[in-house]
Amino acid sequence: MNKSSLVHALQREANISKTKAEDIINIFFGAMSDALARSERVEIRGFCSIFVKDYKKYVGRNPKTGAPVEIAPKKLPFFKCGKELKERVDFSPSDFSKT
Repeated sequence: MNKSSLVHALQREANISKTKAEDIINIFFGAMSDALARSERVEIRGFCSIFVKDYKKYVGRNPKTGAPVEIAPKKLPFFKCGKELKERVDFSPSDFSKT
């Protein structure tokens, strides 16, 4: 699924125009990106939490030459799956027969 698929799904489910759906998706992801840029945690209960993880500098190796390379410190977003999403993705076909 990509951004345009999300726009189409929102347009269909909410019965709104494509432009309005694009605006909503852009606001949603823009707000999440802005929060992460401020090193704030984004949590969507049941789906995921995303937070910024600090990585210290370290010495790595160039895979081609084997020469040591200093890797600068960096910050990267880290995605942690929510319990409900994890259970929904890791299902067995027999789970459907129980409902």
